[in-house]
Amino acid sequence: MTTHEIVIDPIACDGAGICAELLPAHIHLDDWGFPIVHDPIVTGADQQDADRARRACPKLAISLQRRPG
Repeated sequence: MTTHEIVIDPIACDGAGICAELLPAHIHLDDWGFPIVHDPIVTGADQQDADRARRACPKLAISLQRRPG
């Protein structure tokens, strides 16, 4: 099974919050609306949601890095 790690570029991010809406099991927003990844490893069915969040980010600030295992 392929796993991925959610990585957010804090400089590119503008705090739109779409990622937290699409991936609430892994990302929540801080008091200013910026994402905090509390569970960066994505497996199974969450991979589709993570890819959707990556593609929906208006600043392309989310990447999914392949992890061994």
